[in-house]
Amino acid sequence: MKKIVLASGSPRRRELLTQLGWDFTVLPAESDEVTQQEDPAAIVRELSCRKALETASRAEEGSIVIGADTMVACDGRVFGKPKDEEDACRMLRKLQGRVHQVHTGVTVAVRDGGACELVTFDETTDVEFYPMSEAQIREYVATKEPMDKAGSYAIQGIAAKYIRGIRGEYSNVVGLPVARLYQELHQRGLL
Repeated sequence: MKKIVLASGSPRRRELLTQLGWDFTVLPAESDEVTQQEDPAAIVRELSCRKALETASRAEEGSIVIGADTMVACDGRVFGKPKDEEDACRMLRKLQGRVHQVHTGVTVAVRDGGACELVTFDETTDVEFYPMSEAQIREYVATKEPMDKAGSYAIQGIAAKYIRGIRGEYSNVVGLPVARLYQELHQRGLL
């Protein structure tokens, strides 16, 4: 099997790849996350591609580089990582009691002889929160858990008690749709 490189320092993405039993290295992307796209699926595809390409330019020849980007959207509004605690509270107020979408874009870049083959896809999962009181929102934000998460929550953490339902791939909400990633790589003979 070719060398696998994760273009992300995310501990959640590392954990998900480890669950697949893959041996991989981490080489975080150094690209910016600015885009002119407005559609959440297009945003995450573009950013994942940028991350994979930038990391592939520094990775060993023949490596399979996995770039990913995740964001939350509700009613056409994109929710990234919160700027501060008040921003986290604002996001959670908008999401509580509602269904919203978690979008993850994934790009696999394979460097071979100077050329770079790309496979890009996105996965969307619907998530619904139970209603949360202001006190519950403040208590959750005080844990600091939501501060580096798109949409201000981590489904695998303390926020699990507020999740009413998930329609789609659970690991997508954590930050990397591993079943789809495995299938894409397997179908292309890269595993």
